Amino acid sequence: MGSRLLPLLLSIGALLADAAGLDRLAFYVVLLAVAGPPAAAFVGVGDLLEGTGGAFRAGTTGLALAFLIIGSAVRANAAVGGHVPAVAVSAVVAAIVVYGLPALGWLFEPVAPKPARPSRPARVRPLA
Repeated sequence: MGSRLLPLLLSIGALLADAAGLDRLAFYVVLLAVAGPPAAAFVGVGDLLEGTGGAFRAGTTGLALAFLIIGSAVRANAAVGGHVPAVAVSAVVAAIVVYGLPALGWLFEPVAPKPARPSRPARVRPLA
């Protein structure tokens, strides 16, 4: 239930709907995208409190949720038949960027060196 992929794909879908001029569809897709991030945020914070997850995942998921809520609120208050406010589109783009930050961290993570193998086998002492 804590998947970050579903809200990311819905955010991208909303951005594509905006680009195609389907403002009403984009509004409903952003509204649907707001339903997924709370679950991912709760899982991220729960993992952080248990000590099994990182603060980065919990923080980015919560920040993306905030951006999607801002985008949804601005869209809901926009004039009917008017243009989509730039803040709404920017909030969705910011949510997509924040969802992509862990992927960038994973790409630039240094490779951990493998431990060196001993050059000769360990000696076994006879039982006496």
